Amino acid sequence: MVTGEKQEKLQVRLESLGVFEKDLEEHFIRGSGSGGQKMNKTSSCVQLVHPSSGIEIRCQKTRSQADNRYWARHDLCEKIEEQILGAKSAKKQASEKIRRQKRRRSRRAKSKMLDAKSKKGNQKKLRGRVGPDE
Repeated sequence: MVTGEKQEKLQVRLESLGVFEKDLEEHFIRGSGSGGQKMNKTSSCVQLVHPSSGIEIRCQKTRSQADNRYWARHDLCEKIEEQILGAKSAKKQASEKIRRQKRRRSRRAKSKMLDAKSKKGNQKKLRGRVGPDE
């Protein structure tokens, strides 16, 4: 459920990006995928087109048409910000972070890590029980 406060924040965000309600083309279409008879009868999927930027969004996240309208506009904001900001956008930064995490370690970094692990292991071996012969 989307509150009025969230709606207002989204509206301010859209206006700051230069997107106004009169510029948007909105259509309600029948969704695809699972859902059976309910999906085949209701047009809860929202298709949002912003002609000046050429961005088209289809949103079918929830069963509610009103909620899908909100999420379509939210996704439109993110796409426009990504278009404007490019490399600085949050989505781009997140994907870049994952790429860095998956990158293979250098030989030197790997050897340093393994040395530290073996030192720590030797230190832990000394913590064992003290027997009568030791």
